[in-house]
Amino acid sequence: MTFDRAVQVHSEYLAKMGNQSGEAEERIRSFLDTEDDIEDFAADVRIILVSEDFGKELTSAVLWLRDREIDIKCIRLKPYLDGEKQLIDVQQIIPLPEANDYQVQLREKGQASRKQRAERYEIRQKFWEGLIVIARKFQTRHANIKPGAHGWIGASSGIRGLNFNYAILQDCGQVELYIDRGETTENKRIFESLKTSKDEVEKTFGAQLSWEPLDSKRACRIKSMIERGGYRNPDAEWPEIQAEMVQAMIK
Repeated sequence: MTFDRAVQVHSEYLAKMGNQSGEAEERIRSFLDTEDDIEDFAADVRIILVSEDFGKELTSAVLWLRDREIDIKCIRLKPYLDGEKQLIDVQQIIPLPEANDYQVQLREKGQASRKQRAERYEIRQKFWEGLIVIARKFQTRHANIKPGAHGWIGASSGIRGLNFNYAILQDCGQVELYIDRGETTENKRIFESLKTSKDEVEKTFGAQLSWEPLDSKRACRIKSMIERGGYRNPDAEWPEIQAEMVQAMIK
């Protein structure tokens, strides 16, 4: 909203209330405490809600907006009669004055967490894009998948419920055979069947593998850790990490 539009709206309000509409600009300038040209009028938003009471839905929405750096407050007005006198109790309920500093700290912590999460997603997206480029050179099962921003990407092995997954952490990576046909007993049966050939499988792979039945979960997995590094390593080191992960998956 421009300053001129604000003057127009306030002028209409004053006229409706029976006041001098020509005082609109003067009143706004007095409220803003300025006589200068207002070029950045409404650059920042401040909202004050005043009511006798506030429902749970509204207060939840207000708290959510405050977490998103919107300056919004709730003021509760409670009228009382003292004989012939009418009194109004004015209380700020959001944010509570005594809890304001604490809420600011929580909001800043939440904002920092969201920023870190967004940065983490962006970094992982770039890491997977580079890995897919290498996978395409070797025409692996992952050559045509779309890279995402999560901590893993996967492709079907061609057998129902058995997927070949890549996973990347801050300081390491892993490749795995993930077993999940949707039923715990069936998953464990397949896992145990493969484990009977553990020595032969590891000999063919060329290294020891981690055989994880994941007892607290429905699925099972067989994985190999890539200790060269993770997505927090400098970008210049990513190609070596990605190449090692692809070579491990090919095995």
